Order: sequence, then structure tokens, then C-alpha cells
Amino acid sequence: MSGARGYGVAAGLDPDVATPLAARCEELGYTSMWANDHPAASGLETLAAFADGSAAMQLGVGVLAIDRHQPVSINEKIEELGLDRSRLLIGVGAGFSEKPLTAMREAHDALREAIPGVKLVLAAMGPKMCALAGSSYDGAFFNWVTPEYAADARGNVEAGAAEAGRPAPRVYGYVRTSVGADAETRLAKEEGFYRDLHDGYRRQFERLGQPPGTVGVAAENPDDADGMLNAYEALDTVVVRGLASAKLEAMDRVATAAAPR
Repeated sequence: MSGARGYGVAAGLDPDVATPLAARCEELGYTSMWANDHPAASGLETLAAFADGSAAMQLGVGVLAIDRHQPVSINEKIEELGLDRSRLLIGVGAGFSEKPLTAMREAHDALREAIPGVKLVLAAMGPKMCALAGSSYDGAFFNWVTPEYAADARGNVEAGAAEAGRPAPRVYGYVRTSVGADAETRLAKEEGFYRDLHDGYRRQFERLGQPPGTVGVAAENPDDADGMLNAYEALDTVVVRGLASAKLEAMDRVATAAAPR
């Protein structure tokens, strides 16, 4: 575990915010910038805005659902945007696939063939998906985890890698992070949206067994954010998913509070 940190936003962030935010995060010591992906906005397009503001940070999308994105179309989008493949962490997940584990196992070779020169990171929550990430992919990406669950899930990634006879890949994970007087409210609102989004998330929150609004970091005092994030020591890269309005000043406030020390 390296203690590296990335910073993540929702796809579709205005480039006039995303580009200077990436420059600021690079200055603060973050090693990667991340965007999710959803039907209303392209995560890869947000990465292009990050690329314009940074020189060396890795650029991750977390994640592209394979029920909406074909491997060839992902590659075409990378080409269209002129993204540097050596910087890319392409997170992929099952989305609403009927059999998620089977879908991601069967998609692996097609993804490798269609999208050369990038690192493929598998969205993994359950034990079997974590093991698949360890056995075949370049990384595992966790979402909605407690520090304790992250440690157990990492063990499943490492077990999958050991069974396949390969080194364990890097483990990344979103940690929703809010700071300031409304920190708890922001975290609860974000978590409430995901708790019943689909069966995968419902199962995940059942596994966690945590009270609503408590999975992540809510630091009323911004100075407390770093220590709270340090609890996620099982993650090689803690991706700070900043919960703030889509304004540069608000995003910068979270990024500064959560920056690596």
C-alpha cells in the first residue's frame, strides 16, 4: 500500500472547472484524476479536460459499463480525444448485466484486444469479482467500502492473483469525501442515491451493514479529512470522490483538505 491519492468527480464537469482543478490537484500531490461515466456524460471526455491541465498524473475513468460501451467504441473514443494511453486507467464494470461475473470474465480478452496500451481496472465489490480482478486485470476498483471491508476485499484480490500465479494488481477505490458544515448532509445524500440504484449496490450495502449516511468521510473540520482517509490503508490509491458543488472553489476546498500529506 503506497498511500497515493487520486481525485474523482462526476463526468460532465465543465472543462473550465476540470482543467484548472487537475492542475491544482497535481500541485497538491495527487497522482491521478478520475471521472465516473453515465448516460448523460462521457467520463473519457472529462479525462481529456484533465489532460489539458496536467502533465504527468494518471487519468482514470471509474467506470465504463460494458452493457453500454463496446470495447471497440471505447478505443475509438480514446483515439478521437487524443488521450495518452500510457496515462490511462480504464475502469470497466458489468453495469446492469444479468450475470455480472460471467460478463466481466468473458469481456476480458475482447477488452485487451480492442484497447491496447492502457491499464484495465475492474470494478469489484463482491468476493468473486475481486478474485477475478486479481487473476486477470491490471487493477481492482472498489466503490462504497469501509476501511474494514476494503481490507477483506483486498485479500480476495490477492487470493485471485495467487491462484493465477501472478503478482497482485493495484487496488484503487472511491472514498466519498465532504468537508465543512454540511459534510454529513452531502455524504448522506450521495449515499442515499446509490443504496437502491441496482441489485449490485443493494447487496454491497447489505454486506457493509452500516447505518445510512456513514460510508465515506464527512469532515466538518477540514483538518480532520486527511486522518479519516488514512484509515483506508488497504487501498493502494485512495480516490477522493469530492462531494461539492461543481465550482472550482468548492472542489478545490475538498481537494486541499484531502490532499496527501
